[in-house]
Amino acid sequence: MRTRHRTTRPVRTTRPVRSARPVRTARLLGSLLLVAAAGVSSFAAAPAPSGAAEAPLTPLGRIVPAPMKAEAGGAGYEITARTRIRVGSPEERRVGEYLAKVLRPSTGYELPVTTGEGGDGIRLRISAEPENKVLGGEGYRVISTRGSLTITSWSDAGLFHGVQTVRQQLPAAVEKKTKQRGPWRVAGGTIKDMPRYGYRSTMLDVSRHFFTVDQVKHYIDQAALYKMNKLHLHLSDDQGWRIAIDSWPRLATYGGSTQVGGGKGGYYTKAQYKEIVAYAASRHLEVVPEIDMPGHTNAALASYAELNCDGVAPPLYTGTAVGFSSLCVKKDVTYDFVDDVVRELAAMTPGEYLHIGGDEAHSTSHEDFVAFMDKVQPVVAKYGKKVMGWHQLAGAEPAEGAVAQYWGYDRTGAAEREQVVNAARNGTKLVLSPADRSYLDMKYTADTPLGLSWAGLVEVRRSYDWDPGTYLQGVPADAVMGVEAPLWTETLSTSAHLDYMAFPRLPGIAELGWSPAATHDWEQYKGRLAAQAPRWDALGIGFYRSPQVPWPAR
Repeated sequence: MRTRHRTTRPVRTTRPVRSARPVRTARLLGSLLLVAAAGVSSFAAAPAPSGAAEAPLTPLGRIVPAPMKAEAGGAGYEITARTRIRVGSPEERRVGEYLAKVLRPSTGYELPVTTGEGGDGIRLRISAEPENKVLGGEGYRVISTRGSLTITSWSDAGLFHGVQTVRQQLPAAVEKKTKQRGPWRVAGGTIKDMPRYGYRSTMLDVSRHFFTVDQVKHYIDQAALYKMNKLHLHLSDDQGWRIAIDSWPRLATYGGSTQVGGGKGGYYTKAQYKEIVAYAASRHLEVVPEIDMPGHTNAALASYAELNCDGVAPPLYTGTAVGFSSLCVKKDVTYDFVDDVVRELAAMTPGEYLHIGGDEAHSTSHEDFVAFMDKVQPVVAKYGKKVMGWHQLAGAEPAEGAVAQYWGYDRTGAAEREQVVNAARNGTKLVLSPADRSYLDMKYTADTPLGLSWAGLVEVRRSYDWDPGTYLQGVPADAVMGVEAPLWTETLSTSAHLDYMAFPRLPGIAELGWSPAATHDWEQYKGRLAAQAPRWDALGIGFYRSPQVPWPAR
């Protein structure tokens, strides 16, 4: 999952020393990134000069993720100063206001959101018509004609996803925060679209380095553009505890007071966590919080001595080695602690899942690990949530309805894989995030100034070129619930760092989760991916310009 020990490496029996590769400070990382990426684009850009050529019309459906079906035809719709965004219900209005907020700065148009009837303008419609229902709760239709642009869906989530498609059909300059030159045209025709998988996630590790509420919101907006619908927040680890728990206050105030490299760390108050959850919901992402246990718990162990078997609190930890910490499985107070944390976190989390970690518990015997999971999984159910855990959960007895997240890679042993396959055959659902494919913190090449390489080097093609439906041989196709793109932050401390490692790989994992398997073709995909570059420039995303992708000249 992070700076992982290989399965052949001996388990540490004493507190590990810092990695041989020094932990870089945020200042050094920033400097290296500037050298590699030659700076990050600004969020605002000057309007195009009056003689500038118009942006070419994006062919219908030439977007990421690829749509299920796009039928081009007709003149298409142009947004003008006369355009209105027509809505009916409160749900339609919320999506309409979001769309208007995206379009107004760059177009300079008023774009009133109105409930007035009319056949023109941009029309947002939630409808239970059979042709919408067949596309499911997240599916949508876009119909672009000379007189109107209509987005319809069975739900507001589908309507929102349709808006993301329309954004990508418009010129990239629509994303800028200052008035730009049009025209603002959407190619004519009809798009019908729905996701392949219902679980499409990205994970942000806020434990190794802390990220503010605004930084998390920024990442949510990026994930939403590519139709992700889950945000997995890794809230606790050896280096930091990031969520306030009233019944155990030192978890945050002391356990959250540092981070990798010894920075000041931080934590979210309950109000701030709820703000993140609400913001994610407004972008139709569900937050899946993770409290990793019984390992990866040094921040908790340092905060409360009684959680240690010997009753002695270890010092706070700022390194990157793993596998040395464990809650005391045999103590009753451990389960009082778990019950309190799960209860308070569940009360703040409207989503159905709570992630309990379970990986790299090298300092916990197998017998103790199984006993721990047997006691903790019912606690999650007690407070109305479903269990998620890393795939080591399959080595215990997954609870009914539990989901195992597979993070293995090419060198994962056959026995470990077989545990996961057997669990899937017995009804445990899987979310796939193979480390040498979807881990966004893996270096692209040996020269990448950020990230890690324990799972190998993961260039853009390798990240995209796999099929979740057939990745684990022997797993029933219906056991795969979806995919996730985790972003671990041992070496990442700024939003610019996140951007550089997530882009251009995040959109590829999003496409694997959304688009039909038949559309997955690297040669075709890399052209659509390259077309995203001007949009990322307009959004201020400083991305890695992989030589595998035919990027347009700047």
